[in-house]
Amino acid sequence: MVRRRQASGSSSDACCCSTLRLNEDNARFCLLAALILLYLLCGAAVFSALERPSELRASRYWDERLSNFTQQHQISLHALHTLLRQYEEANAAGIRVDALRPRWDFSGAFYFVGTVISTIGELD
Repeated sequence: MVRRRQASGSSSDACCCSTLRLNEDNARFCLLAALILLYLLCGAAVFSALERPSELRASRYWDERLSNFTQQHQISLHALHTLLRQYEEANAAGIRVDALRPRWDFSGAFYFVGTVISTIGELD
């Protein structure tokens, strides 16, 4: 019997194999994680296939409009990109070209506070 154990491997090999075994709960967890990952990968592939062509069309259209604008107004594309970048920064800071209504007037601030109170934290 001792010779048989030595032929099949040392006792440390048997110990190593037993630690690699997954119990039922861990196997279920690994299977669930693999299924979620597969679901995410499939979802990403579907959204990429659906949305990427329209994004490319919109990008080509925008590049065409920029090119036409720079030619009509005889300004450099670099200068136009600089202006647009500055506009994006101003818009992110709350500055609008058409000042229909200030972004942080009382009613806008009240709405924001109500949203924060109703969605963040626990009320215990």
